[in-house]
Amino acid sequence: MDSELMIVPCTLREANNFVSTHHRHNGIVRGCKFTLAIKKGNEICGVAICGRPVSRHYDDGKTLEINRVCTNGVKNGCSKLYGACCRVAKEMGYERIITYTLVTENGASLKASNFVCEGEAGGVEWTGKRNPANKEIQITMFPQKEKPHVMKMRWVRVLNERG
Repeated sequence: MDSELMIVPCTLREANNFVSTHHRHNGIVRGCKFTLAIKKGNEICGVAICGRPVSRHYDDGKTLEINRVCTNGVKNGCSKLYGACCRVAKEMGYERIITYTLVTENGASLKASNFVCEGEAGGVEWTGKRNPANKEIQITMFPQKEKPHVMKMRWVRVLNERG
């Protein structure tokens, strides 16, 4: 049925284009393990970008991070994307999946997708010194957004427990 939301594959470029247009406060992602989209009929209504954890402390080869989830406001879109990301990650052999929200966000879609909030994480902004190798191209193709300077909340869902 055309009115139902369908999970479909998409490229990182397609996902970043959607994020660049629709995300309230985050910009593009430079790399990923996989991306997914949701469609209603022929219209893309949301995307998810999953990759290695940004924090080196969680980059253990067993943990995947959902780096971006973005929708155009379609009902249940975020929950559907979170659930699909978890299913794909589990099939790929990941043991857990993490993501972050701003402290000002309630995490309703994450709760609905069986994520557990671990509390505040990190700081109010990323403090790394590295810059993209070709910043000019990145700015031209995908202008960056001003990120809010607030604390983040880390959410986790265990996918596969190994003994």
